[in-house]
Amino acid sequence: MSLLRLPAFLLFVLLLAGCGGRAVLGLDAHDVLQASAAVPAPVINDKTGPKAVIPIFVATSRARSNNLALPYSSERSPTLNFARVDVGIPPNHKNGEVEKASVKPDPARNFVATSFQPYPSGQVFIDRINAELARRPEDKREIFIFVHGYNNNFADGVFREAQIAYDYSLPAVAVHYSWPSAATLGLYVYDRDSATYGREGLAELLQLITRTNATRILLVGHSMGSFVVMEALTKLAETGHKDVFRRLSGVMLAAPDIDVDVFQAQVADIGQLPRPFVVLASRADRALGVSKRIVGGHARVGDGSSIPMLQNLGILVLDASQLDGGSHGVFASSPTLMAMARSGELTRHILEGDETGTGQAILADETSAIAGAASLVFYLPARILGAGR
Repeated sequence: MSLLRLPAFLLFVLLLAGCGGRAVLGLDAHDVLQASAAVPAPVINDKTGPKAVIPIFVATSRARSNNLALPYSSERSPTLNFARVDVGIPPNHKNGEVEKASVKPDPARNFVATSFQPYPSGQVFIDRINAELARRPEDKREIFIFVHGYNNNFADGVFREAQIAYDYSLPAVAVHYSWPSAATLGLYVYDRDSATYGREGLAELLQLITRTNATRILLVGHSMGSFVVMEALTKLAETGHKDVFRRLSGVMLAAPDIDVDVFQAQVADIGQLPRPFVVLASRADRALGVSKRIVGGHARVGDGSSIPMLQNLGILVLDASQLDGGSHGVFASSPTLMAMARSGELTRHILEGDETGTGQAILADETSAIAGAASLVFYLPARILGAGR
């Protein structure tokens, strides 16, 4: 689908609410490390940047390129590529934002890669992740896997995960799965096909991650990346690898851009979903409204129109329609969610909501001190509602 074929009003909304802008890593030749090299200690400067460096371990089904600005392209690779990218957070960073540049980034103002280290194999990738996990206390050896959405290049997705890890103060090792999005606004159909193609790579990554020494593994997909997640789980179920599910400590689909009927078929193919399984939805999500129009009016899982269906499938739903604007990227930008995550309340409500409770829960009492917390509504799975009657 070309930009010229999109109706003008759809193009306008996409320009306002699209998932990604353009970013580059900002690498120089000396930033590229050999697989066996030790990653240098970051130089932290609160005035010239960066003020923090977040290591991101990457598995990607993108093809390798010779462009250091984007070392992986939008072309599809038949095999997974592995790397580590250290991302510098600029001193002027505002929570929820990714301050990026389409030309050479300025470490004082922009997210920038401070080093890039490709790995020759999945085993080296696992070894490096285990080394990172070993630096943490035994009860903090967690992995956070993030799968980006539509219209993201390699740098967009890596920087977004670094922003989430930093703003949410996540103690986990950050692992990014980068599927071959075209990162071009009008190529929605190409991205949809690439999302399907990308399921093989994510399924392989999940099998690799289960071989690490992590005590907890959280998997999060955003927008079209949620489709990649569901397809990968389907692939694992169909090929007899549901043992992977037992290693997952939770799955979240944020603003999932998935046709409702397709999603129900995926769940049927998967069978028992990993738990807790969470969908963050919003009726205020304009990007999913555009997606719905592009595909002929079919409802999307994340648009907030199918909450009872999700409950009946045993899924916990977080309704963010009234939360900090309820935008397509509210999961990454909401100050309320960040405050709840840092306090531990978000995790507590998700985990307890998946095991106990008798009805729809709205945050109150302990979380009332967090501004906006009552705007996030929890819809419990129907199996729990029935158990409480």
